[in-house]
Amino acid sequence: MPSYTAPLRDMRFVYHELIDGDSLQELPAYAEATPDTVDAVLEEAGKLCRDVLQPLNRGGDEEGCTYENGVVRTPAGFKEAYAAFVEGGWPSLAADPDYGGQGLPHLLNTLVEELICSANLSFGTYPGLTHGAYRALHAHASQELKDRYLPKLAEGTWTGTMCLTEPHCGTDLGLVRTKAETNDDGSYAISGTKIYISCGEHDLAENIVHLVLARLPGAPAGTKGISLFVVPKFLPNEDGTPGVRNGVSCGGIEHKMGLNASATCVMNFEGATGWLVGESNKGMRQMFTMMNLARLAVGIQGIGLSEASYQGAVQYAHDRKQGRGLNGPRYPDRKADPIVVHPDVRRMLLTMRAYTEGMRALGAWVAREADIADAHPDADRRQQGDDLVALMTPVVKALFTDLGYDVTNLGVQIHGGSGYVRETGMEQFVRDCRIAQIYEGANGIQGLDLVGRKMPAHTGRSLRRFFHPVANFLAEHQDNKELAPFVQPLSKGFGRLQTVTGWLAQKGLSDPEEAGAAATDYLRLIGLVALGYMWARTAQVALAHTGDDGDGFYAAKLATARFFMQKLLPQTGALVSQIMSGKDALMDVPESAFALSA
Repeated sequence: MPSYTAPLRDMRFVYHELIDGDSLQELPAYAEATPDTVDAVLEEAGKLCRDVLQPLNRGGDEEGCTYENGVVRTPAGFKEAYAAFVEGGWPSLAADPDYGGQGLPHLLNTLVEELICSANLSFGTYPGLTHGAYRALHAHASQELKDRYLPKLAEGTWTGTMCLTEPHCGTDLGLVRTKAETNDDGSYAISGTKIYISCGEHDLAENIVHLVLARLPGAPAGTKGISLFVVPKFLPNEDGTPGVRNGVSCGGIEHKMGLNASATCVMNFEGATGWLVGESNKGMRQMFTMMNLARLAVGIQGIGLSEASYQGAVQYAHDRKQGRGLNGPRYPDRKADPIVVHPDVRRMLLTMRAYTEGMRALGAWVAREADIADAHPDADRRQQGDDLVALMTPVVKALFTDLGYDVTNLGVQIHGGSGYVRETGMEQFVRDCRIAQIYEGANGIQGLDLVGRKMPAHTGRSLRRFFHPVANFLAEHQDNKELAPFVQPLSKGFGRLQTVTGWLAQKGLSDPEEAGAAATDYLRLIGLVALGYMWARTAQVALAHTGDDGDGFYAAKLATARFFMQKLLPQTGALVSQIMSGKDALMDVPESAFALSA
C-alpha cells in the first residue's frame, strides 16, 4: 500500500511565490491569512491526512458503506476520524466568522482539500458536499435560514447534500418532477425521489441538511419552474438541536466501481418538511452556486489522486529492480538497475509530475481569483476575478479529472502487474478517479458549457480575462533569452488557441453542431495552454533562484517545465487539426450505422 507525504514544499511555492497568495491578507476579509498562519494550517492538515485519513483509505474501500433498513453505516474508523476532523475545526476553515467560521481564503481551503483527496477521497466527499451546501445557503437563503443552518454546517456537526438527479433526468434538470406543496405555516411538503445523492445518509453527523430541487404548483415548465428547498433529516428544535425525524429516508445505496466508503444514496422525500431558499422558480441559479463550487472541488479531486498515484509510482520506480540502463549498467554492483533509469518509465513519471504540479498551480490561481471575486473592495476587480473563475470552472473540472484519470493509470502502468492487484493500492486511485469525470456534470457537458456559454458570454469578456494575462506575459518576456525555452512554446500554443477561438466563434454562430463537435477538444486546448502559462511562470520564478537552490527544488521545477513544453504542450497542434476539421466526420454518419448487427 502506498504511503503518503503531503507535498507541502510545492504548496508553499505555489501559494507564496508563484501566485502571490500572501497578497490576499491585504483584503480586510483575509487579514488573518498571514504566511505563518498559512504554513501552520498546511502543516497540521498534512499531519491529519497522513496519520488519520490515509490509513483508513484502503480499509474503507474494501469494507465500503453498509445499508440496512434505511440506515447507512460508514466503514470502521470513519466515525472517529470525522469526530477528530470536526474537533480540529477543519469544516470551518473558509466559513464566514459571522457563523462560526475562521474566514480564511478559499485558496488555502483548496490546498487543504487536495491533501484530503490524496489521503482519502471517500472521506473527503462528506465535508466537501457540506461546504457546497453552506456556500449555497450563505449566498441565497433568508437570514432566518442562515442563522438556523450555517453555524451547524460550519462546525461540521451537521453535513449537507445537494439533491438534483431523478431516475428519469440527470443533466436535463428541466425534467425534474419532485413537487413542493405549500403548508399552512409557510413551509413546504416535498415529495419525490432523488438518485445518486452523495453522502445522502450516513452515521458521521447528528443531522443531514438536503438542498432539494422541486416544483411548486403551477410553476413554469422546464428549468424556469424549479425552486430550491432546504430539507433537514431531523427538524431543528428552537434551541438548534435535532428534533423529530423528517419525511426523508434512504431507499438504498449504490454498489460502485470506486469511492466505496462514500455513500451514494437513493433518497425518498415523502411529504418532507422543507423551506424555500430565496425566490421561487429561481432554484437553478441558486443551485449553480453549489454546483460551480462542486465542479471546482471535483477538479481538485483529480489533483489529489494524481499526487497520491505519483508518490506511489516514484517509490516503486526506485525500489523495483529490472534490467539494465540502455547505455550500460547504472548500478554495476547490483544484479539489476531500478526501473527509474529507463526512458519510458521516466516519460511516465515526468508526465505524472508535470500534469500534477501544473494542475496544482492552475487550480490555485483560479482559487485566488475566487477570493478576489468574494472579497476585493473594488467592484471592477471583483468582476475580473468572477469572470476568470466562470471561464475556468469547466476547464478545471474536466481537464483536471481527465488528466487525473490518465495519471492514475500511468501509476498502475509503472507498477506493471503489481499495479493491477489490489494489495499495492494503485488500482484504487484509478477506480476512485473515474467517477470524477462523470459527476457534477459529465466532462462532455463541461466542454459544451465552455464553448456555448462561457466563451461568448458578455461578448467574450470572460475569455479576455485569461487571454490578456497570457498575452501580457509573452510580450513582457519575448526577448528574455533565459526564458525562451518556455516562452516560445507557450507563444506557439497560445497562437493556436487564438486562431481556433476565432474560427470556432464564427462557425458556432451559424451552426451549433460545429461548436458541439469541437467542445471537448477546445476545452483540452485551452487547458493545455493554461498549464503552459503556469509552467512558464514557474520557470520564471525558478530561474531567479538558480544561485540559492540547495535542495534542488528549483532545478527540478525547470526540468519539469522543460519536459512539459517539449513533450506535452505540442499536443495543441493536433488539437487544432481535430477542431478545424469540422463536424462532418461526426455528424455525417447516419444514426442507423450505430445499430447492432446480428
